[in-house]
Amino acid sequence: MAAVAEISGEAAAAKNSNLESKTITESEFNVQKLVDMFTKLNPLAKEFFPSSLSQRHHNNLKINHQFSPDDSLPSNNKQSVNDNYPNNRRRRNNYSQGRRRLNGRAFRAERENSVRRTVYVSDIDQQVTEERLAALFSSCGQVVDCRVCGDPHSVLRFAFVEFADEHGARQALNLGGTVLGYYPVRVLPSKTAILPVNPTFLPRSDDEREMCSRTVYCTNIDKKVSQAEVKTFFETSCGEVTRLRLLGDNVHSTRIAFVEFAMAESAIIALNCSGMVVGTQPIRVSPSKTPVRPRVTRSALH
Repeated sequence: MAAVAEISGEAAAAKNSNLESKTITESEFNVQKLVDMFTKLNPLAKEFFPSSLSQRHHNNLKINHQFSPDDSLPSNNKQSVNDNYPNNRRRRNNYSQGRRRLNGRAFRAERENSVRRTVYVSDIDQQVTEERLAALFSSCGQVVDCRVCGDPHSVLRFAFVEFADEHGARQALNLGGTVLGYYPVRVLPSKTAILPVNPTFLPRSDDEREMCSRTVYCTNIDKKVSQAEVKTFFETSCGEVTRLRLLGDNVHSTRIAFVEFAMAESAIIALNCSGMVVGTQPIRVSPSKTPVRPRVTRSALH
């Protein structure tokens, strides 16, 4: 019985050993099968790329990769030109930002230069025109621009005079105390530059320049005041108004107007209206650099 039991045990052990060998052989076969399967896969196939990559980027990757001799696995010896695409994009963005900073810096530098070439003139008689003021300061250097403005807090006016260079602005400071009209003017370094006028609005002919001499620029007009009321105010105080353009928007709390008179003398008288209250606001009146052109209707275009 002992012998039979020993033989049965050996047979069982042999059977288990055969099963284990068979299991190992099948596992090795399955692993080898998987290896063979993966080896035949193309990692550049479309299904291996996430949908977020563009087709062009995918094509560039296919073109720029160097393949191994069996054309199945890509070699790492050559790098794709698009591997640094995010860095290239970042580099371009930095370049654009740097260019914008440079443009902003250049704009500020130009504006500061314009301020150094400008003087502030106050206590200007109402009868003094921009041409006369510019003629006075032309002895100091070339005058680039002259802008006379109404002062709502005074019967007198103030102006900004810009020169071609800083030397002219420094020389202009010596003219402080010069009597122009009936009052001595004050001249100080300016803290602001003169804003340029849109060249398309400037006079284009002698007739339009003559129109400018009869036109005033009025600011700080109460929004509740109508165009008819503005016209009535200036006609009552100064003379006949031939054309009036009242402008405003939803951004500013007040409006502006260009008022053209029949006579140039009326425009000069209108300059004395600075500081007068129209509606609820004191208006500011200054000579206009632009004429009030007639509006072009659609019927006139056809």
